Amino acid sequence: MGIVSPGFQGRPRSAGSDLPPGQYLTEDFPVLSAGPTPRVPLETWEFTITTEAGVEHRWDWPAFRALPCESPTVDIHCVTQWSKLGTRWEGVSLDVLLGDVDTTAEYALVHSYGGYTTNLPLTDLLDGQAWVVHRYDGAALEPEHGGPARLLVPHLYFWKSAKWVRGIRLLERDEQGFWEAGGYHDRGDPWLEQRYQGD
Repeated sequence: MGIVSPGFQGRPRSAGSDLPPGQYLTEDFPVLSAGPTPRVPLETWEFTITTEAGVEHRWDWPAFRALPCESPTVDIHCVTQWSKLGTRWEGVSLDVLLGDVDTTAEYALVHSYGGYTTNLPLTDLLDGQAWVVHRYDGAALEPEHGGPARLLVPHLYFWKSAKWVRGIRLLERDEQGFWEAGGYHDRGDPWLEQRYQGD
């Protein structure tokens, strides 16, 4: 006789079972920022990728909006311990933006309007893992949540998904961003609880 009866599914999964360790589920969308909210007019917005050799690839708003879009539905996890499941976005994959960029860089430093920066390994931006998004939940992305466009890297803590993004500088060596220089982890994997340096 088998130990498990046919059709037995085990205990039902709790609502928290899809959460990384130390996280709690929220239904709202908390607003956290390191400074005041920039208001960036679409007519002056631009996004620039600068290679380690100094070559620039630049898009203004019409050129950016002409790129092929994707509509990822993803879970997001903030280092302050809230998680929000099934968030719906629209934006351009970093695979598209980096598709014609000639680089051997291994790191990226993301720059935002307002001066914020964050660093990531370039591998965390590729292979369908990251987007520059301009819509959330069916509407234009509000400034409080990073509009007109923000980075979305949902497999890392949400501080890596820089609001008000304006560019990425590709680097041969890692260079810490705003929170990382203040003691936050350089990568920020929520499933490994990489909240602070040394975690």
